[in-house]
Formats: sequence, C-alpha cells, structure tokens
Amino acid sequence: MKKILVVDDSRTIRAAIRRILEPLGFEVDEAENGEMALHYCQEWGGVDAILLDIDMPVMDGLTFLGELRRNVHLAQPPVIMCTTHSSFDKISQALELGADEYIMKPFSAEIVSGKLTGIGIAV
Repeated sequence: MKKILVVDDSRTIRAAIRRILEPLGFEVDEAENGEMALHYCQEWGGVDAILLDIDMPVMDGLTFLGELRRNVHLAQPPVIMCTTHSSFDKISQALELGADEYIMKPFSAEIVSGKLTGIGIAV
C-alpha cells in the first residue's frame, strides 16, 4: 500500500484529502505544519508522496520543501503543493525549490488522482 503524507494546517482539508485517498487504496498520514512534517520525515521517512500546503503557521510549506530538498539524508519523495494562491509567484517558487506538481484549492478527487498519476504514483 502506498503511503501519502498530507501536510496542511486545516483539519478539514486533511480530512477531505484522506476521504479522497483512502478509497483509492492509499495509506494516509498527516501533519499540521511543516515542522511536524519535517520531524515525521526524519523519524519515519518512507512516504511515496507528500501533498503540501504553502501557507501554514510554525513552518510554511516553502520552508519545509527547501529543508527537505537540502537534506541529502532524507528520502526525497515527490511533492504536490496544494494552494489557494492564484498568483504564480509562490507556485513558481515552490517548483524552483523542487516541488513536482501543484493543485489549486478547492480540488476534486479526479484532480488529486490525476496529479498523483502524473508524478508516477499509481492510483
């Protein structure tokens, strides 16, 4: 079973993504900010992909992504940014930092599964 780490400060968004992914056969773990996600990756690693919000308290998604990609000792799973930003500034910054794809909120199950397939995660 493929494992996805969902990182978002909104419990509602995390639950919505879980409701999309679990019926598709994914195991879902959650973190509510980038600091918790970084700790998760350091302690547990082993995720097949990360769905990552940009704007979060404590450590935002861009900071987390930069830390993840700079740390050669951590696994480097594909990262899909989830954002409400219609401005391409933060999206392009995320792609420069090593994000593989992005999704605009709100999103559908079809969009999520399509993006996962697009980065090589079988749905």
